[in-house]
Amino acid sequence: MQTFLAYLNNWKWNDEKVLHHFADAFTPLCVKRKTLLTVAGETERYLYFVNEGVQRIFYVTDEGKDITLLFGYSGSFFGIADSFLLQKPAAYFFETLTASHFLRLHYDRLQQLVQQYPFIQSFLLSATAAALQGTIQRQIELQTFSNEQKFHALMQRNAHLLNKVPHKYIASYLGMDATNFSKLLNQQKITNHGKCQHLD
Repeated sequence: MQTFLAYLNNWKWNDEKVLHHFADAFTPLCVKRKTLLTVAGETERYLYFVNEGVQRIFYVTDEGKDITLLFGYSGSFFGIADSFLLQKPAAYFFETLTASHFLRLHYDRLQQLVQQYPFIQSFLLSATAAALQGTIQRQIELQTFSNEQKFHALMQRNAHLLNKVPHKYIASYLGMDATNFSKLLNQQKITNHGKCQHLD
């Protein structure tokens, strides 16, 4: 809960009581790795906050190809947001890649809280706008960056994923094939190995 409260406190709440009522409405959920929490065609009923673990959202093409769209990890909201907010069937799958601990809130309970505390609606709008900004930036990178630039952007922001996520999923997320990703990863290892350590 402390991680969740720390995240919420990054936003400006006009009333501490509202913040705690909102946080207290979430219930804990612990699941094993490779658990499908939402399947394409189902409607997402929960808003999730990740306390621990790594997850992904992926899409399956008509030909059966698995495409990783997003990763979730500790200290952030995650889930199939469009299905949750619109209460329409999801087009994607949501699964855990490691054992994961969540806090989650049912859609109906959220609507009750919004009616009771209108400021929560403002918080959700701000959080959604921030997520949309990140999504647009990612689209820019996918459309305009070279494979090398995509890889280095990942290393700067989410290098921890390399030790927790199968590399085929990371390659898919970056929009490149596994062979090219492997080459870039090996180049990174060689570069790091060749660096000198400077002693004061």
